[in-house]
Amino acid sequence: MGEIELSCRAYVKMYLHACLFPRCGVNGLLLSSASPPGGAVCVTDCVPLLHSHLSLAPITQLALTQVDVWCSQTQQRIVGYYQANACASDSSPTPCALKIADKISEQFNNAVLLMIDGGKMSPDDRVPPIVMYERKDSRWILKDKHTIMLRQWEETRAIANQMLDSGDHTLLVDFDSHLDDITKDWTNQKLNNKILELASPANGNV
Repeated sequence: MGEIELSCRAYVKMYLHACLFPRCGVNGLLLSSASPPGGAVCVTDCVPLLHSHLSLAPITQLALTQVDVWCSQTQQRIVGYYQANACASDSSPTPCALKIADKISEQFNNAVLLMIDGGKMSPDDRVPPIVMYERKDSRWILKDKHTIMLRQWEETRAIANQMLDSGDHTLLVDFDSHLDDITKDWTNQKLNNKILELASPANGNV
């Protein structure tokens, strides 16, 4: 498997999802609207799913089906899964994370499993708080950090922290919140526009 590129939008939304529910485990799906040659995967967006009962199979299946339909309408595809565990010091994939990642890899060979390291989410941390896994020989193994790219990292980090400081993270809607109130938009168009506003023109990878 080749390189993984994580866009500003995808990272910021994952980060804000974890920050919005700091005492809960959260999860979501990684999307791509571009498939560069050479086996590289460009994660251009994500869909925040749950912040409670992550292992509840019926809700997960419902979310996967709805996101899959939306992706087919918007020329995107599901290319991976992310999760932050309720215990900030634990960034190991849970059985639930492995099961959903396995399901995604059945549809997309180069699927990735991304765990958010809650212990490294301080605004002062200079390194992305993520641990990434790839599937090899029916097992999920740690991916070489040198094949993970986050372009414009300093700007991306600044946008995430700015949105957190201003309270804009409360704009984020996950699938859980949508099920509680179906008027809430789980595709997060309002949040996407806010991230776009904050990203400088130089950042061509929003």
